[in-house]
Amino acid sequence: MFDVTTLVGFHTWLSLIAIASGVVVVVGLLRSRTMTGWSDLFLATAFGTSATGFLFPFNGLLPSHITGMVALLVLALTGPARYSCHLEGAWRWIYAAGVVASLYLLVFVGVAQAFGKIPALHALAPTQSEAPFAIAQLVVLVLFIVLGIKAARAFHPPETLPDLRPAGFH
Repeated sequence: MFDVTTLVGFHTWLSLIAIASGVVVVVGLLRSRTMTGWSDLFLATAFGTSATGFLFPFNGLLPSHITGMVALLVLALTGPARYSCHLEGAWRWIYAAGVVASLYLLVFVGVAQAFGKIPALHALAPTQSEAPFAIAQLVVLVLFIVLGIKAARAFHPPETLPDLRPAGFH
């Protein structure tokens, strides 16, 4: 299906792994679980997906680059909220909101790719400026806003998270 030895294939597999692991992490947030291994996988693959998007040849700034920059900025807060700030205080909801926002951006791009590559969807919105595309993206946005609010409210991890800082950085 996707040849992982090509940049497109590697980027696509990273994206799919990030989306799948992100769903697991968001479900964990809604159940107030930290999901450490899944979170590590999600944050790494979400970062990898956004970073590898800049390796494709391009002329000028494209919407995909803006989405990638926003995704990297969100991850620039989400990772430290988890690993450096240990989800303490406001960092708890910043992490929860960041995970949901990161997953949203991946799904947003996934919907755009689906409309560009799946013939039945492409026929409905060949330029992605048609109503079916806008409606699909609006539904995804509303779903993720609701998930983000619920996750930020529900996520109250245990008081003692493992300290992941290297020795000497305490």
